This record gives sequence, C-alpha cells and structure tokens, in this order.
Amino acid sequence: MNRFSQTKITLMVLLLLTVPLAQAKIPADQVERLSKDLTPVGAERAGNKSGTIPAWEGGLAKAPAGFDASRGWIDPYAADKPLYVITGVNAEQYKDKLAPGQLALLKRYPDYKMEVYPTRRTAAYPAAVYENVRKEAAAAETANDGNSVVNVSATTVPFPIPRNGVEAIWNHIFRYRGITVNRTVSEFPVQPNGAFTPVKREEDIIFTLGMTPPAPGMLFYYRTQFRAPSSIAGEMILAHDFIDQYTKPRAAWVYNPGTRRVLRAPEISYDSPRQGLDGLSTIDDYDGYNGSPDRYEWKLLGKKEMIISYNNYKLTDKSLKYTDIVKPGVLNQSLVRYEVHRVWVVEAQLRQGKSHIYGKRVYYLDEDSWQVAHGDLYDGRGELWRVLEQYGVQYYDAPAFWLAGSSQYDLQSRRYVSSGLANEEKPMQFSVRLKASDFSPDALRRAGN
Repeated sequence: MNRFSQTKITLMVLLLLTVPLAQAKIPADQVERLSKDLTPVGAERAGNKSGTIPAWEGGLAKAPAGFDASRGWIDPYAADKPLYVITGVNAEQYKDKLAPGQLALLKRYPDYKMEVYPTRRTAAYPAAVYENVRKEAAAAETANDGNSVVNVSATTVPFPIPRNGVEAIWNHIFRYRGITVNRTVSEFPVQPNGAFTPVKREEDIIFTLGMTPPAPGMLFYYRTQFRAPSSIAGEMILAHDFIDQYTKPRAAWVYNPGTRRVLRAPEISYDSPRQGLDGLSTIDDYDGYNGSPDRYEWKLLGKKEMIISYNNYKLTDKSLKYTDIVKPGVLNQSLVRYEVHRVWVVEAQLRQGKSHIYGKRVYYLDEDSWQVAHGDLYDGRGELWRVLEQYGVQYYDAPAFWLAGSSQYDLQSRRYVSSGLANEEKPMQFSVRLKASDFSPDALRRAGN
C-alpha cells in the first residue's frame, strides 16, 4: 500500500475512534472472536477436516517481486496444477459442492468446465480496515425492516457475525475495495453465434475511507463515462450511494452528449437494464449485487463448502486479447480457476407488492471477503433464468479482494454478458487522488463539454 492510502485510512480510523459507540449489537465475547477463532472480517480461521480448505494465515497483502500492473497481476500460484476437472459428464459426482446454476451450465454447454485447483485463502485487507470492522461490529444495527444500516461511519464489514440474510448482503455491499479506484473496463454482450459489440467505459470511485473531508453518511461516489461503441460514446453516469439507503435512496444523474444536459436519473437502480448490454444485466446485477435490498426478503440459509471461481490471475494477463477470452456460448473456461471455499448462502424472495424481473435470487458469498462469488437468478415463475459467475482475485497491491471480471449467462436466450475485463485497457489504479467535488452534477456537465 502506498503512503497516501495508508495515511488516509489511518486518519479516518482515528476520527472514528472519537465517535461514541451505540449499544452493542453483538455481545463483547462475540466481538472478541474476531481475534481468536474468526478472521478480522468474520470467516473461520481454521481449515476444514478434509484438508481441502487450509487455515487462513493472513492472506496475500504484499505484491510479489517484479509486479508491474501494466502487464497484469503476477500469478503467485502459476505453478499449481488442477486437482481435477468437472464437466457435464462427471458433474453429479461433485453436486454437493455446486450451485444449481453451475450444474445447469455444465449440462447445457459442452465447453463449460471447471478446473479445480488447490485452495489459496488470499483475501487480505489493511490493518486499519480490520480495526474499523472490530470497532463497528459492536454497534452496527439494521433498521426499517433490515433496509437501513445504522450506527456505522466508515463501513467495511458492518456485520462480521451475521444473524440474518440482510446483514450478510449488507456485508457484500459495504465490503472494502480500496479507498479510491480508477479503471477502464470492457463488457461483451455475446450472441449465441459468438458475435458481440464491445462496450468500453472508464470508472472512478471514491469509497467512504477515501473521502476528504469525511462525508458522514456516504457509502461511495461513482462516475462512469462510456468510450465505445459510438452510439453511446460520451454518455456519463454519476451516482451517490448512502449508508442508509432506505431513508436516503441513491441519487443518480446522466449526461447526454447530444444535448449536453445533465438530468436526474432515478432509473439507475434495481432492475433497469445496464447501458449497452442488450438487456442481459440489470443495474443491481453490477458487482454481484448493489443498491438497496428493500425489494426482497432476505434469508440466511447457512454456510457450506462450495467450488467457486477464485484467484483468477490468468484473467488479468495483459498479453491476452479479448478474442482469447470471449468465446461463443461461454467464456474461455481454460482461463478460469476454481477452488473449494466456504460460502454463506443467502436467498432473496421478492416482497409482496414489490416489482423486479427476478422473483428470487440466491447468492453465495465468499466467507473471506464477503464478495458475491456466484448467483442464481430466477424469473417470476420460479425457473432458473440467469447464472452469475464472479471471477474473484486478490489485488495484493491495494490490498483488496475484488473481481478480474464476471459473466452472466442467460439460460433462456442462450446469450451471455462478460463484464469488467481490462486486458486491453490501461492498468487499474488504486488510491488515486480523486476529489468529492469531481462527483457533482456540475462537474459532470463540465467534464462533458
């Protein structure tokens, strides 16, 4: 971590330590578990009995020698060989560790396979983040039927020991992804014959810990500008997300280069389609799940061992072309790494009287990072419709666990969209100098003119 990012986090934590604590959400002896049998973010430190999941020993928080982001993130496990490969032929043998969506992909697509490697528990964050999680765990609560988070300031993982489904999904929404980020990514809505029109955009994000001066109540500032295709090039989206999204919903604006106007955009939320992706992904599909959880009833189904995509350093390789990765039917599965990890299973059922294209969603959250690792999305009839795979990777230079990309497969149309790939783009940068003033509607208008 560079000096700028460490200083910012340390200053924020020192400020937070002066804020009086609310009445404890969980007993003190439970908070103490975060330095004993649980990791600082609430995962089980110990490995499993069979030895397929090792103990967590601090993760991967330092870049290896020779790291150069312009060439991609060095794979510290490049010498690993697959332990076994799951295909449609032998899928039943492993079904106890697979989601229904994974089984559906294995049975439907001959090119979909899962190369399973030794498990590496790489997720790691700055020490100041761990300190903040421990501090806020004693005070964090939900309100408004679980749809508000209260008694937190610099959220990272407000509920490291979750008691219900909505607390678990809040952990995913608030998880640490650095303090500021600049990245350019490409997205590919792929037709059944393999044809696609790439969508390229540049994102800037300031998370809570990166805000100067501190902005009480803010979760993040987000801005994206589309670079391609020409039909949407120059369009921009600005969003302000708040910690309490129930009483203060997302504020969003769009800039249209044709009219040079900035307009409020309440539709940048929930199940509105994402720009340029041929209707294959909703706004709240981005990043696995984002935004207010208020349209669903969330149920925590427990924890299980599961084969999920993890440590996908191959997918960050800058020598790869997008045509090497994006293939007809499914992504090039030879580039995807799978491992056995423990996950929290969360089911979301659409609330009565609420509307959304997904009647049910089931998410599998990696215990070490709280990131959605996999999602099964059902239509209003209860049929499995879309399958979300998230290609997790530990960005050891941040350090933060995030994504090397994701794919969302539409089982009904036999199309898919791959998002967040950056192989042919400039390197993603953590801890860049971004100002909150750059994330105002006036700033958006100036940037477009």
